[in-house]
Amino acid sequence: MAIRKKLAENGVIIISINEPTGDSPTEKLVETILAGFAQLDNDIRSERTKNGLRARFKSGLLSKKAPIGYDMQAGYAVKDPKTFDKVKEAWDLMATGTKSLREIAIIMNDWGLREIIRGKEHILRPQTTNRIFRNKFYMGMITSRKYNEAVRGQHIPMITEEQFYKVQALLDGRNTNRFVIGKRNFQNIEFPLRRLIKCGKCGQGLTGGWATGKCGGRYAYYWCSKKCNYKCIKVSVLEDTVLNVLKNEVQPTNKCIDLFIAFLYKTYHERLSRLQAIQSEADQNIEHIKAQRQQLVEKNMSGVYSDEIFKEQNAILEEKLTRAMIVKDDSMLDKYNIDAVTTFIKTLLADLGETYKRSTIPQLKVMLGSVFPSGVSWNYDGTLNTTISPLYQSIRRIENNSVPFGTARETRTPTTFTVEGS
Repeated sequence: MAIRKKLAENGVIIISINEPTGDSPTEKLVETILAGFAQLDNDIRSERTKNGLRARFKSGLLSKKAPIGYDMQAGYAVKDPKTFDKVKEAWDLMATGTKSLREIAIIMNDWGLREIIRGKEHILRPQTTNRIFRNKFYMGMITSRKYNEAVRGQHIPMITEEQFYKVQALLDGRNTNRFVIGKRNFQNIEFPLRRLIKCGKCGQGLTGGWATGKCGGRYAYYWCSKKCNYKCIKVSVLEDTVLNVLKNEVQPTNKCIDLFIAFLYKTYHERLSRLQAIQSEADQNIEHIKAQRQQLVEKNMSGVYSDEIFKEQNAILEEKLTRAMIVKDDSMLDKYNIDAVTTFIKTLLADLGETYKRSTIPQLKVMLGSVFPSGVSWNYDGTLNTTISPLYQSIRRIENNSVPFGTARETRTPTTFTVEGS
């Protein structure tokens, strides 16, 4: 009608074969009625489409492209055999808390994962991986900004809810169990203690290199990277000194190791029973929060709560749910194999010198960092300045104070001997 009026103002006359287009009152009435029916038909189609999309969403089906790792077939999101396992491995790696978004993006690109946009492949960037690891679709939920709710999807989840919320905590910086390893250095197997041992005068990490002798031979040395002291240390001398410290000052006796393992079993089972109760309480708390969120959605849809109030309250419930999921995940000690852990500890503590020799450079960083948390420095008089961690000190001085002694699967009889510190 607006277009017809504009044309009429410019002297244009519309002539139609099927509809009346004259200027008489009757022709104008019929034309208006026909235009109204056409608008009604368009509105009905639009309403049916919206209702269909909402019904599809409520039934747990996607109405858009499936995220990476899934493929749309006949209207259903199914596993993509080419990418599903790789994306799941990326989630598992992200849950360890050792990778940043940039690092995980590089890894996923190396695996051949790509984002498809308008039929074209694009490499994954940190912003893309952030969207991936924020998407609840991977834990089996379908969300909608338009409807302000989440429903259980009909697709197969890639990860558990506990793993999803653990990753959210890592991304939000709420994880308190992460440890930070020193700044990454270039790894050279010829100089494994490079940057790990510090100069006793300035505190700067030692560097390493080769020197050529008068007879043409090549010799490996460490020295202060700031060159505050021009004395070089032979690689063999420094490594032998570190080995002597590990064997003579840190190495616990066999009786200490046995008592420590017995104490570990006892503590493990005590914590397991306590954490099982925590897990049960966390499950109840999670169900209560989910019920509150469902009530919030219903009140928002019925108009009791505005969208602003809904978003505010939903954010609070989401925060509570994340914390409850973290508690539940952290309390799942039953997923660890205590026998495998104790076997590893026995192998590690049985001969620290041998453990040192067969360790890679990243393993040496963790090992020396755990034994000497304050670091190790070279005093240029053939000695090391070290402070042994309280954990290793306690293992060397552990005493049998009502600790059951014996094998893990047999009857244990309390012993009465006490192991001295050395």
